[in-house]
Amino acid sequence: MSQSLAIRTSALAGASAALIVIYAAEGEAPAGAAAAIWSATGLDWSVTAAAGAFKGKQGQSLDILGQGGKRLLVLGSGKASSETPLNGWTDRGGSLLAKIAATRAETVAVVVDEPGVTPAAIGELAAGLRLRHYKFDKYKSARADDVVADLAVTLHVADPAAAAAAIADRGATVDGTLLARDLINEPANALGPVEFAARAAELGKLGVEIEILEPAALEKLGMGSLLCVAQGSDRPARLVVMQWRGGDVGAAPLAFVGKGVVFDTGGISIKPAASMEDMKGDMGGAAAVTGLMLALATRKAPVNAVGVIGLVENMPSGKSVRPGDIVKAMSGTTIEVINTDAEGRLVLADALWYTQDRFKPRFMINLATLTGAIVVALGHEHAGLFSNNDELSIQLLNAGLNANEKLWRMPLAAAYDKLIESKFADIRNSVGRPAGSITAAQFLQRFVNDVPWAHLDIAGTAFGASNSEVNTSWAPGFGVALLDRLVRDYYQG
Repeated sequence: MSQSLAIRTSALAGASAALIVIYAAEGEAPAGAAAAIWSATGLDWSVTAAAGAFKGKQGQSLDILGQGGKRLLVLGSGKASSETPLNGWTDRGGSLLAKIAATRAETVAVVVDEPGVTPAAIGELAAGLRLRHYKFDKYKSARADDVVADLAVTLHVADPAAAAAAIADRGATVDGTLLARDLINEPANALGPVEFAARAAELGKLGVEIEILEPAALEKLGMGSLLCVAQGSDRPARLVVMQWRGGDVGAAPLAFVGKGVVFDTGGISIKPAASMEDMKGDMGGAAAVTGLMLALATRKAPVNAVGVIGLVENMPSGKSVRPGDIVKAMSGTTIEVINTDAEGRLVLADALWYTQDRFKPRFMINLATLTGAIVVALGHEHAGLFSNNDELSIQLLNAGLNANEKLWRMPLAAAYDKLIESKFADIRNSVGRPAGSITAAQFLQRFVNDVPWAHLDIAGTAFGASNSEVNTSWAPGFGVALLDRLVRDYYQG
């Protein structure tokens, strides 16, 4: 039922389609290649713009129906003197797709002839088109009035070959983001730990090395913390290891670890019924890591990277872990389970220890929809960043700004760490409401040793956030673009 989108590039001259899109700067008539297209309409620019109250501001549009049913859409590009940042071009692509969709055109020519437009900017424009075009409707029955013809967009630019290369390079990251969206949007009855692991295994076609560890292997490794979360469900746990070897042989990898609770009822500490359906998205961290590994492999990133995802389902049953139970993690640390709904940190405890112990990475970054407390603190605009390393934190903050997936650094301190001590075990998995996101991060820090590490609490950004220029889906795929930008900017070459 979903419409397909094809994007290609062409020279500035010769734009022809059912819909032609040009840009005009604020207070100015169309210039460059767009001027010739406007001239062909035979209309007076000043009169037409005034009649349509068009001033060329960002977001404004002027829609003109010509002979033979062809249309010309003029979009405002803002002040000519202002330089659009790269992530602004992504937003422009999303806004462009929305304008195109409203016309229901099947073929579209977009003339992009502004001063200073780079191939990278065109790559971002195309990324915005694809991201905004995404829909998850595989389970909706098709209706006659839903059937829409496929959409073909041609971007007319100064250097079509360079633009096409930039589109393909940036498109690898978009592929990863869309995979993450698909995984998070899937219902839990269709995507359990076994099914998720199978989806991750498909990356083997791109050269990613895949290992899938089943419960017997996890028990042999001593992963009592991860396994205790899964023991209430009839669906067995999985730990998936994805390795991309694009860097120097023997070089330490970059490590990414994701929480993959495919559905979280809360276990014995069961959640309220309201909005529990959203807990199909509690594997958003694992989805982001899987999407990142797809992006790195697709664009053949010159780095070594490993992605580790712990996949479980947290269900109440006669086999479930109980509040007050004590379990032993792979590290040997004993954990008193105070609240079975604080399960993500139990999964990550073993996944993090396993990753640092086996791979000795340059750094370790975990992503997790970990706490409601981070939503209280930051809403849906920023994900929480906790780290033991200032350099890695600065890199992540910058990458987040450039990728438009923003982070805010939160504190870690000995006083918070003391709160997680237990009367009956080494540590406890919950200390109550005060500083809830911080004490969760302190818990995770116990399992990273001295490896540079960052924890991204994406509970407010992985699903359910407000729509944006580049996303109208429940799940935006947060984290893929952020981490791909981190790798591009700081760890390639």
